[in-house]
Amino acid sequence: MLDYRRSAAFLVMACTTFSVPLFAAELKVVAPNAVKEAVGELSARFEKEAKLTLVLSWAGSETIAKRVSDGEIFDVVISTSPSLDRLIKDGRLVTASKHDFSRSAIAAAVKADVARPDVSTTEGLRAALLKAESIGISSGASGRYLEQLFQKLGVADQIKQKIKQPPSGAQIGDLVARGDIELGFQQVTELVHTKGLQYLGPLPAEVQGFTIWSAAVHTAAMEPDAAAAFVKALSAPEAAATIRSSGMEPLP
Repeated sequence: MLDYRRSAAFLVMACTTFSVPLFAAELKVVAPNAVKEAVGELSARFEKEAKLTLVLSWAGSETIAKRVSDGEIFDVVISTSPSLDRLIKDGRLVTASKHDFSRSAIAAAVKADVARPDVSTTEGLRAALLKAESIGISSGASGRYLEQLFQKLGVADQIKQKIKQPPSGAQIGDLVARGDIELGFQQVTELVHTKGLQYLGPLPAEVQGFTIWSAAVHTAAMEPDAAAAFVKALSAPEAAATIRSSGMEPLP
């Protein structure tokens, strides 16, 4: 069971004190598609134990940053660690509430009807990039890292005309599965379970880039105590197996 019984008990006491029905509380959470599987499952557990209704919104990390910066209020904001740091600096999130709960690697996939390239080595990855007719990368954290990696691999100029970078929140795996892109890159969690493509695995260790996923409470949260409990639940020891099964690495 997740470690939020004390916070859940506080919610019961608070609701009784103010004569508010326990089930009236609603927690608004926004999170990236990259963590959807794990956060979705953990949210369902939290709802059951804390007797709250979680309203989950999913978007790309860049879109989340813009929505919160533009004034949209959520009780809990989940995104990349650097993105939350910027929102904290802007006064949108509570500094002390931020917690890193997982990290994810970047993986590759190709269309189902093409020869499976070997991207387990740096040279193999470089060859696959040069050979592919089209390459898809995200507009989020993994895409920014890959742009730098292509420069380091010395292929940026050769492949720049082949790169397709859809708007924030787009699923590269879906584009690969449809045949719109031959070779696609995105977070492991966004490719490993996608049907209709060949999952190639993560990038070679020597060129891998990890994204740290964090959660924090909004400074204008309507349910700050429940929000803080949910943030803690994401990094509780009991959450580790769910995070790991989704393709991410849990962080303490």
